[in-house]
Amino acid sequence: MTIAETIVALARLWLIAGAGVAALFLTIGIDQIDEDARGAYVFRPLLIPGVMLIWPLVIWRWWVLRRGRDDWHRRYAPPRRAHLLVAVMLGLTICATLGAAFVIRQTPPLDIAPQRLTLPEDAS
Repeated sequence: MTIAETIVALARLWLIAGAGVAALFLTIGIDQIDEDARGAYVFRPLLIPGVMLIWPLVIWRWWVLRRGRDDWHRRYAPPRRAHLLVAVMLGLTICATLGAAFVIRQTPPLDIAPQRLTLPEDAS
């Protein structure tokens, strides 16, 4: 078995497991952990691709929420504290990238003379 075949086989197994988790979570689990999702069946097929890809995270969150060990007060505090730092770093990165692009831009070859483009005679 080649490396590509192994990667495809592992991806297939990952998606099969994800399909199983999606089937269980979207039929049973979502009603148990989210009271706003009770009776709302139209949007659930839209969640299938996402659940199939991140099924370990879905299982972990489902388990944490079912056990009642979720501390929602602390859940969003760390990202909010980092927003200013991330915004400043993003601005500096964009400025540094543009500055580097202008400094190391490609120059045209100087030993080749430019040529004027003309239309073919039968095109006019």
